[in-house]
Amino acid sequence: EVQLQASGGGLVQAGGSLRLSCAASGFAFGDYSIAWFRQAPGKEREAVSCIGRLSITYYTDSVKGRFTISSDSTKNTVYLQMNSLKPEDTAVYYCAAAYGRLACPATMTNQRRPNYWGQGTLVTVSS
Repeated sequence: EVQLQASGGGLVQAGGSLRLSCAASGFAFGDYSIAWFRQAPGKEREAVSCIGRLSITYYTDSVKGRFTISSDSTKNTVYLQMNSLKPEDTAVYYCAAAYGRLACPATMTNQRRPNYWGQGTLVTVSS
């Protein structure tokens, strides 16, 4: 059974931090790029960050300098460290797996869809 279990969301004040975790199982973790997406009410889902070959990382412009994606291959887990959170970061955050270690550029620009999706974790940033 393929699973991408997102956790770590919650309520935080603006300027605060959260670390999201995505625990993967049921597929060959090393063959995939792992991405974080988010979706706010009434808005389209957007790619936030992605990690691929040699831990090369990608970020959407709005989170650069504030968010950091990382991977622990020994635990099949990807993290998203979110600092300096803003109310506009409020969304459900989903982790997703796209086949191929070079999949991040296309995934970030919505030129391809991930193969697997998790259920998401809610992040709420208060003013």
